[in-house]
Amino acid sequence: MKAALVFTGSGPILVLTTYESFAASGFVEKLEAKGLNKFIAHEVSVDLAKKKYGQHFDVVMKDVKETDDLRVLDYNGHRVFHNFSFKDLGAPYQHE
Repeated sequence: MKAALVFTGSGPILVLTTYESFAASGFVEKLEAKGLNKFIAHEVSVDLAKKKYGQHFDVVMKDVKETDDLRVLDYNGHRVFHNFSFKDLGAPYQHE
């Protein structure tokens, strides 16, 4: 499981994924299906995401309506942006 802070045209979102890489075609296709054709993804620690989101993290992981390969943990860009420090972000992956 990976967590990614994904910068999009409308602001950042936080996603959880089972894809090994943000460059994986399946990961990119899932985001494109949500209308995200251009993005910058930074890996963040799953443990840190779980710590910051607590019970909400567990709820999202148990949501049967979401697929196992991509779950949106937070789509409130303001909250996502302020929950993580730049030092928490891994190297960027850019897709256009």
